[in-house]
Amino acid sequence: MATAAAAPERLLRLKHVLERVPLSRATIYRKMDAGEFPKARKLGYATVWRESDVVKFIESLPEA
Repeated sequence: MATAAAAPERLLRLKHVLERVPLSRATIYRKMDAGEFPKARKLGYATVWRESDVVKFIESLPEA
C-alpha cells in the first residue's frame, strides 16, 4: 500500500510573518535575539521562517 508523501514545510518571508503576528519588524527581530520568537533561516539571499514555528508561536500567545 503506497502512502502519500507529506507536503513540504512552507517557508514564510517577513511580509507574510507580519501578516500573521501582531508584532512589528523590529519587535520580531528583538524577540528572536531574546529567544522569544522562532529563529529565521537564510535561504540564499532570502530570510524565511518555517510556517509551523510561526503557528506554534501564535498558539502560545495568551488569549485576549
